[in-house]
Amino acid sequence: MGIFTRFKDIINSNINSMLDKAEDPEKMVKLMIREMEDTLVELKAACAGVMASRAKTQRSLDESRSRAAQWADKARLAVTKEREDLAREALREKSAYQERAESFNHEIESFNELIERYRKDIGALEEKLSSARDKQRVLAQRHIQAQKRQRANKEIRKYETKEAMLRFEQFEQRIDHMEATADLVNYRGKPSNQKPSLEEEFERLEKDESIEDELNALKAEVESSKTGDHSSKA
Repeated sequence: MGIFTRFKDIINSNINSMLDKAEDPEKMVKLMIREMEDTLVELKAACAGVMASRAKTQRSLDESRSRAAQWADKARLAVTKEREDLAREALREKSAYQERAESFNHEIESFNELIERYRKDIGALEEKLSSARDKQRVLAQRHIQAQKRQRANKEIRKYETKEAMLRFEQFEQRIDHMEATADLVNYRGKPSNQKPSLEEEFERLEKDESIEDELNALKAEVESSKTGDHSSKA
């Protein structure tokens, strides 16, 4: 397959459509990128070859023009010396070099057109290659995300099993037991020699006051009962 045939096939291809139909899109886009890169290298090499040929032809053109100018000067000199025979020969040489220069000039024009075509093709292929690389990055990201979702779903399914729930319940029971044990360890009677806190002092005062009030009420009730009994006897 020639370079231009491959180039046309690549440029006319629909990347999205090809990837949609591919069983392995990532592998497909890698192959496409490799084909594009190889074709791009060949296009640039071919373009460089044409540019080298144009440079060589340009040198031949410059030389032919220079020789034509030299023979023109010689023809002029022969005329001044009244040597028409030499002047005619010089003019023939001048004409021959002018024809060669014209031929070289046409070649250079053809080279310029071909180089311009190569440059356009290279630009179009580089754009297509950039698009393919973007697709490759997107596919790679999608692949990574898909793998993460698969791992997450696998973990979710693993912890949704009865065995996993039982392990959670056992673990919860162990924590409850540890908390109860810690509460029992921390619960201790207050030492007899420990000084009560300020809040405890006030609480005791409030309790003592309440007891005293209740005691006084009982005394008053008893006294009232005794007074009532004496009154009834009298």
